Formats: sequence, C-alpha cells, structure tokens
Amino acid sequence: MRRHSLLALLLACTATSALAEEVQVAVAANFTAPMQAIARAFKRDSGHTLITAFGATGQLYAQIRNGAPFEVLLAADASTPATLEQAGNGVAGSRFTYAIGKLVLWSAQAGYVDAQGEVLQRNPFKHLALANPQAAPYGRAALQTLDKLGLRQALAGKLVEGQSITQALQFVSTGNAELGFVALSQVYQDGQISSGSAWVVPEALYEPIRQDALLLEKGMGNPAARALLEYLKGPQAAAIITAYGYTLDR
Repeated sequence: MRRHSLLALLLACTATSALAEEVQVAVAANFTAPMQAIARAFKRDSGHTLITAFGATGQLYAQIRNGAPFEVLLAADASTPATLEQAGNGVAGSRFTYAIGKLVLWSAQAGYVDAQGEVLQRNPFKHLALANPQAAPYGRAALQTLDKLGLRQALAGKLVEGQSITQALQFVSTGNAELGFVALSQVYQDGQISSGSAWVVPEALYEPIRQDALLLEKGMGNPAARALLEYLKGPQAAAIITAYGYTLDR
C-alpha cells in the first residue's frame, strides 16, 4: 500500500512537471515588486515559471512591435495594450485591468515631504525626479499633477527625468534628487510608507492609472500564458496587488 501511494505521488509530480511551461512576460517597472511575489505564488500553485522583463511601458511597446518574444504584457496604462490589440500584436478580447495605480511624491528624507504636498509650493529643492512622460504613464501623471497645481512652469528647470519609474526612484533614494514622483507601490509596505516621507497625490489631480494586461500574439499557443492572466484575476494575486497599495477594478 505504501509503495503504491509513493508511486502515485511520483506519477503526479511527473505529470505536473510535464505540463509546466515558461511564460515570457513584459512588465511595467512600477509593478516590479508585486510581480516578483506573484511569480513565486504562480509557480507554487501552477508549476509554471515566469520569465520577466521590466521597463517603461513605452519601451516595452517598442520592443513588442519590433518582434520581442514576449507572450504577456502587463502595462502601466490602458492605451498601450489597446493599441497593440488593434495592431494585431495582441489577442482580441484578452485585455483587462489588473490594477489601478497611485502616484506619490516621495523623499528619502524623513519629514521632507509634508502630508499635503506643500513642499512643491515652497520650492526649497534643487531637483524633482519623475519618469519620462513620453514612455512612462506615471511620468505623464506627474506632469498632469503639476499642471493642475499650476506649478509646471515654475518647476520646469528642476525636473530630472528617469527613463522609467525605477530610475526616477533611484534618483531620489540615492539623494541625486531631494524628492520625486514615483509609484506608491515602490515605497509602500505592510499598509504604510516604508521609509522617508511622502504625499499620496489626490487622484483628482491626474488621469486614472488603469494598468491593463494583454495576451500577446506570441502567447496564443502557450496555455501557461492564459493561465497567468486568469491567475491575475484570482484571489491570490488580488491579495498581493492590494498589499502594494494598488486598487482593483472589481
């Protein structure tokens, strides 16, 4: 009996391994930490392995259009996946919003950014970091915020652009910029800002950052790619996504 049980277990493990696949996933830089956690959970629950590449959404778009082997895209906006779907690079009907992002003004220095963001009006800093608005939706949201506050012209000479939201964060965390606009998920942990000081920008100051997922043409024949998209809609992924400060479109 015991030998039969062991044999059944081995056969089950062999079957699972045979079905396991790899998925090439292009992921917006702001979603790096939650995606790493989701990748671990997804492999545990499905056996599938995610091969992830992180970058600004505009950069990922260019790579996909130029033939990069990505099978799934997790963008930082809704327009890029829609454009790819319309161009035939994505599978029609597969697109959905997996997370809604939040913008935050952050400094590595405790007490530097006040809870109302009035530091922008006081203007005591030399450098204000943000992601390249041409490539990164969070960079566009930052400029929209400055426009709504009437500060874009006054601060134009102090803006320092990173190629992605990750580089914008690096500028601030290393002290090359006293403060910067980054994704809340980058500085959020266990229900609070993890370090430094921050102002969570009111969502009325920028267009909603709806982050859409899309099954790409190259992933049509990979069942693990479809499994990942379904997993992103489930409770395990939802718990991880909301733990990093995102909200859900559900």
